[in-house]
Amino acid sequence: MQFYQQQLKEKGLKTTYQRLKILDYLDTHRTHPSVEIIYEDIKSENPSFSKTTIYNTIETLKAHGLISTLTITGSEVRCDYKTDMHHHFYCRSCNRIFDVDLEQPLQPGSGLQGYAIDEMHSYFIGTCPACLKKK
Repeated sequence: MQFYQQQLKEKGLKTTYQRLKILDYLDTHRTHPSVEIIYEDIKSENPSFSKTTIYNTIETLKAHGLISTLTITGSEVRCDYKTDMHHHFYCRSCNRIFDVDLEQPLQPGSGLQGYAIDEMHSYFIGTCPACLKKK
């Protein structure tokens, strides 16, 4: 938890139990969970957590660059502890999202002179190896 405390301190944020718990959860569960999944998992051991608390905490952590979020399907927002540029793969069969380690084909700023790029998203949609084996 001390590592998360340091992260919060570096960003000028107060260390709260909720922020520490959600950072730890996302670091431990690198499965790109939705707020609903985080809520269901956390509320069993911490009944005082509300969905609103989780939404607000996610927004604060994202705004300070401690986590990222992604939306691949419809409007479902998924949370990602990994904030560096990387690709994602969404499996239509199991609805899981995986980090994919590929060389970045485009770096921010390359070929886009005069623009200020804040985010870049790249993802693939298909069927993961585990689901392919089942078929």
